[in-house]
Amino acid sequence: MNKLKSTSLSTGLAMFSMFFGAGNITFPLIIGQTVEGGLIWALLGLVLTAVLIPFSGLFSITLYEGDYENFFSRIGKGPGLAVVILLLSMIGPFGGIPRCITLTYSTLKVYFSGMHLLTFSLISALVIFLFSWKKNRILDLIGYVLSPVLVLFLVVIIIKGIFFSSADPVGSSHVAHPFFYGLKEGYNTMDLLAAFFFSSLVYNKLKESQGERKSLLVPVFKASLIGASLLSMIYIGFSYVAAHHSMTLDGTGVDQLLGKIGQIILGHHAGLVVCVSIALTCLTTAIALTVVCAEFLQTRLSKGRLSYEWSLFTTLGVTVLVSTLEFTGIVKLLAPVLEVVYPSLLVLCVMNVFHKTLNYNPVKIPVFLTLSLVIYFQFLA
Repeated sequence: MNKLKSTSLSTGLAMFSMFFGAGNITFPLIIGQTVEGGLIWALLGLVLTAVLIPFSGLFSITLYEGDYENFFSRIGKGPGLAVVILLLSMIGPFGGIPRCITLTYSTLKVYFSGMHLLTFSLISALVIFLFSWKKNRILDLIGYVLSPVLVLFLVVIIIKGIFFSSADPVGSSHVAHPFFYGLKEGYNTMDLLAAFFFSSLVYNKLKESQGERKSLLVPVFKASLIGASLLSMIYIGFSYVAAHHSMTLDGTGVDQLLGKIGQIILGHHAGLVVCVSIALTCLTTAIALTVVCAEFLQTRLSKGRLSYEWSLFTTLGVTVLVSTLEFTGIVKLLAPVLEVVYPSLLVLCVMNVFHKTLNYNPVKIPVFLTLSLVIYFQFLA
């Protein structure tokens, strides 16, 4: 029992670290800087789309024993495989991983202006490769080592930024509907997409401690509760820090907000703590995403013809190329695709939960109807 509790705790910490990547750092800061007086409503929207929905998705796929291919195949084997490839590309080498690298680069550049993006991306890819090499130790490394250090640094930033530094006056909201603005920014984190694939890492880790599928629902729920609670607290804290210093942050690029806040709150030299925290944050997420993408490339696409090491090399090679678009370029690349696929994924998630719990079978019509309506209103109406 003590081992299971320890595993749930470490897995919950690992969940937090895996989810808390580049978008999860940037978008709460944008909300705090932009919304100001309407922050409570905006945070409610953010927590809904960036915490509750992703962790609900992760929990629901546990009903499919962490098998995301089985989860998506309910819309058909061909369409399901196409969706898996698209989503892994978005959260992997064409989006999520290079976004982590470029945000780290932008934050460090506040302190080290002579850095070059391509060189930094190559070094980052090498570090990620080394950490991802022994994939059977990934959750232990993240849960027991990187996560506690990450949480400590983030808490230092929040406490110092809110309670022990001079603050700007908080004004009225800069947006007409703060709640819906928070919803949209939470949606841009792509955490629901990541949840589908992180579930396999989480499920396999917990299965080592307790093999029965039914008995895993409670440990997964406990681990999800730990991860979701930590995410919510960090989101709220970071948004309030940005709101307290919104005037000072005027004119700062969205990818340099955290680096600037570090200088404001901790001073130029102590602000390097922020750089360490951002590096750890993005490293843990990039490791998890890289492992998932490399495993899929090795086992599903190449049918074992590529070794795991070469799959890692390929994934990170594409990552380095995409990272040259910089953070804002990657966000622009992802935005239109997210707008189209995200509502359909929510519907698929709900339908699959109904299928497992209520034996409700219809899935293709609701999912494809949702997709058609979104395409019509986004591009044709």
